[in-house]
Amino acid sequence: MRDRPQFPAAMVSEPLTRDAIEWRIASGLTPYPDGVAFMEERVAQIASGQRPELVWLVEHPPVYTAGTSAKDGDLLDARFPVFKTGRGGQFTYHGPGQRVGYVMMDLHKRGGDVRAFVHNLEEWLIRTLAAFNVKGERREGRVGIWVARGKREDKIAALGVRVRRWVTFHGVSLNVDPDLSHFDGIVPCGIREHGVTSLHDLGVLVSMADVDVAMRAAFDEVFGPSA
Repeated sequence: MRDRPQFPAAMVSEPLTRDAIEWRIASGLTPYPDGVAFMEERVAQIASGQRPELVWLVEHPPVYTAGTSAKDGDLLDARFPVFKTGRGGQFTYHGPGQRVGYVMMDLHKRGGDVRAFVHNLEEWLIRTLAAFNVKGERREGRVGIWVARGKREDKIAALGVRVRRWVTFHGVSLNVDPDLSHFDGIVPCGIREHGVTSLHDLGVLVSMADVDVAMRAAFDEVFGPSA
């Protein structure tokens, strides 16, 4: 049997009141398998009422992840480790300079509407981008948040969620300043006809800390105050 993973202190925190939404920011780069293992454990704790809901912001070393709808042909160049994951969606990239937000929330407390939850995740990203005067938009039939750039559109944020015992996990990723060439190894989210961008690529030279502040404020607007 595999040993239970040991998580750095920065990945965990003291219990809060049951109704609070805990907010954590991991330092450094969190290995993707460790992140998934941590979420799995925390989801079980939330479902059993032992721990509060959690929003966890991380950065990962370069990886490609395959959602439940991923197609083998969309992996063009496996230059980084590839992980199959239970979230919805297709192939995506995670790496330094990209803020990943893992959202572990009890949908029993929020009407049990998965579609509304996903819509709120999108709204969270749109409001975060608006804080930097970037207009992020939804597109019918395309997952994620998009930025119009003249005659073309580029994706700046991705979403993929999973629900277990009515507790959500996985979440969103926002491109702050990743190496955009790393996306060339996949067809991001199965969409070939559009590109990928980031805040820095758009000329918005903000820090990850700046983005974290904006994400926290936008989250509280959409979902209610976090602790």
